[in-house]
Amino acid sequence: MSSFEIVGGHRLSGEITPQGAKNEALQVICAVLLTTEKVTIENIPDIRDVNKLIDLLRLIGVKVNCIHQDENERTFEFQADEVSLDAMRSKEFAQQAMALRGSIMLVGPCLARFGWAIVPQPGGDKIGRRRLDTHFIGMEKLGATVEYHRSGYEVKAPETNSQGFRLKGCYMLLDEASVTGTANIVMAAVMAEGKTTIMNAACEPYVYQLCHMLNRMGAKIEGVGSNLLHIEGVKELNGCQHRLLPDMIEVGSFIGMAAMTQSDLTIKNASVEHLGLIPQVFRRLGIEIWQNGDDLYIPSREHYEIERFMDGSIMTIADAPWPGFTPDLISIALVVAIQAKGSVLIHQKMFESRLFFVDKLIDMGAQIILCDPHRATVIGLDNEHALRGVRMTSPDIRAGVALLIAALSANGVSRIDNIEQIDRGYQHIDERLRRLGANIKRID
Repeated sequence: MSSFEIVGGHRLSGEITPQGAKNEALQVICAVLLTTEKVTIENIPDIRDVNKLIDLLRLIGVKVNCIHQDENERTFEFQADEVSLDAMRSKEFAQQAMALRGSIMLVGPCLARFGWAIVPQPGGDKIGRRRLDTHFIGMEKLGATVEYHRSGYEVKAPETNSQGFRLKGCYMLLDEASVTGTANIVMAAVMAEGKTTIMNAACEPYVYQLCHMLNRMGAKIEGVGSNLLHIEGVKELNGCQHRLLPDMIEVGSFIGMAAMTQSDLTIKNASVEHLGLIPQVFRRLGIEIWQNGDDLYIPSREHYEIERFMDGSIMTIADAPWPGFTPDLISIALVVAIQAKGSVLIHQKMFESRLFFVDKLIDMGAQIILCDPHRATVIGLDNEHALRGVRMTSPDIRAGVALLIAALSANGVSRIDNIEQIDRGYQHIDERLRRLGANIKRID
């Protein structure tokens, strides 16, 4: 187990480029299973979760070749022309898939192309209950049968019909706008017979990107970017070339980091059109953000003041399905509010354990009242009192980076254990921050 040792209180400066989007990568890499032809994907981040998924594909026979790599990004070529379904029954596959929540998205493409998939109960962040019903109800509506065992799920499609299709298109209304659920169902439906209509589909940029990639492969998806998708099934898909968007969660994290450390920071190539409400929410927390083309510039400021609503009531920052504020940045918004002027209510609606890291921030000197599992009130210190360095443990990816931001702003030395959680979602974060002037080192 590794740790970060951070000497806080140093202002950062310079430029930083966000990595490729983690959540998009986990979807589009699974989509390579839908064709026997080569698929090239650019801007793949070098992070633990993505690397685990690539290893899973190798394990079941997908040919994987890294054709370009530099300090910022990687390009991979995939070809799934000799997939071994027997390998999915192996103990090694089960062990590796259990450690990665993204492994659930192997089900859709395997079901569409091979008519069968098996996946153990996937792992991931311990941030509360994360049900998979939406995925499997969608598969069942397409004609698949789902068997749940204590060890995981086995999904089977009907036998191939005379036209060469296994699944059959239908109308479905998703019980929640699940991003991974929508992606999984879309990948299953693109090779189903007839037309599939998905109402209440997630419309996050990750799903938008996946649908555009599938269309380049020969799929027929309409309504991309909306919550109503129409999919006309095709018998086969082709190869393509695809580039991942910049990771909007990293962009939001860097905005918060600049504010908390009173730093002068430029975020390059942020793909601003795909950030939704992210800049607007951080501006409501008082952070000054300038846009120059596709770059964002956060100037160094001693103070930032939280807005109030028009009637004078306390500001509330809450997560919501896209285009609302993404749940993955709630932890960052909370930590940014610690040194703002004013108060804010942080409402994490989706997961009941995501705010349980605030005790560590309170130990550092933050004024936070945890109202219940979903809500916390932050009373800003306005930089009148600095946080103090402490030893803490990263409970999940996003809380881990929130703690890292707090440590960078604190007086003294902090140590964050279990940084493997941070490495799951942030590429070489210690090396990149050192280039900006941070005093951070990795301890193995």
